[in-house]
Amino acid sequence: MIQFNRVNNIVGWLVFLVATIVYGLTIEPTASFWDAGEFIACSYKLLVPHPPGAPFFLLIGRIFSLFAGDDVLKVAPLINFLSGLMSSATVLFLFWSITILARKLIVKSADSTATKGQTLLIMGSGIIGALAFTFSDSFWFSAVEAEVYAMSSFFTAFVFWAMLKWESKTDRATGDKWLILIAYMMGLSIGVHLLNLLAVPALAFIYYYRYNRGKTSAKGAIFTLVTSAIIIGIILWGIIPGLPSLAGSFEVFFINNIGLPFGTGIIIFLLLFLGAIIYALIYTHRQGKQVLNTAVLCFVFILIGYSSYLIIPIRSTYDPTIDENDPENIVSFVSYLKREQYGDRPLLYGPQFTGEVIDQKEGEPRYIKGEDKYIEVDK
Repeated sequence: MIQFNRVNNIVGWLVFLVATIVYGLTIEPTASFWDAGEFIACSYKLLVPHPPGAPFFLLIGRIFSLFAGDDVLKVAPLINFLSGLMSSATVLFLFWSITILARKLIVKSADSTATKGQTLLIMGSGIIGALAFTFSDSFWFSAVEAEVYAMSSFFTAFVFWAMLKWESKTDRATGDKWLILIAYMMGLSIGVHLLNLLAVPALAFIYYYRYNRGKTSAKGAIFTLVTSAIIIGIILWGIIPGLPSLAGSFEVFFINNIGLPFGTGIIIFLLLFLGAIIYALIYTHRQGKQVLNTAVLCFVFILIGYSSYLIIPIRSTYDPTIDENDPENIVSFVSYLKREQYGDRPLLYGPQFTGEVIDQKEGEPRYIKGEDKYIEVDK
């Protein structure tokens, strides 16, 4: 087993090296089309890009831009290379995911030692799959420019690999640490792109089949699928815009209705929210509710990862040269997160080009920050 793991690690890093060389040799020398130029500029100076932003990508891009020194011409290729490195890491974790799955198919027992022939077959499967993905058109294209898709692919590959590692752990206490790591990485991925949420159903099915071996059913599979959809909904609507929206409601109420200073509502909300989380952690721990305690911890670590979004209002308060939507206060920040500037285009219902206006309804009030309170400007 030790010998197999050593070979698996060495071959995986060799595949990573091949991918890195390929992407390094084909990297874009400057800004390419679409959002790449904006992301390069915003990473270099930590500016505020179009909603809903990509704060974690910008922070890592800023680190890479520091290697340019005083040569501004090196900034673009260095931030482009960030995508190349993230893509190489994606290939690495894809390779390891393939070898984990291939070993399950080829080696009869998890405790059995793989023979040389089996090891060669498993490594060959991983190499073919990983390199096929390395040279695929869409992935290669995103790997050589400053776009968020390469880093988002890395997070997706990592959480899937981590879930497979969790599945192989027999000790539940040790395995739960992998679930918390996955939650943290999912939280970080929100600060890059929401594509990573598409991995949730796959992770949910791995969890279901791990704890229901020999007892699976169509009903259980459907329940798992519905549960994964609920988890996506909680993250997509409950956490990302939901928590800031609730904080914004507290802020408007305490400032407009009670007359307290700006920021008071947010502080009160944070104190209540932190108190609720601490209580939930203590209660579930004392009651021995391990699954519920792990779920609360996962929620907390998603929020820790999501906290990279704080860079958006922080940088906006300095009025940088690119400051889209000016999200420097909680009200404008919520609008930024909800992508309100794009409007709404329903897919299954909505106005037709031949339709006539027959009625109108008031929407939710919108506010802007005034001198001593928030002013309602639209409904």
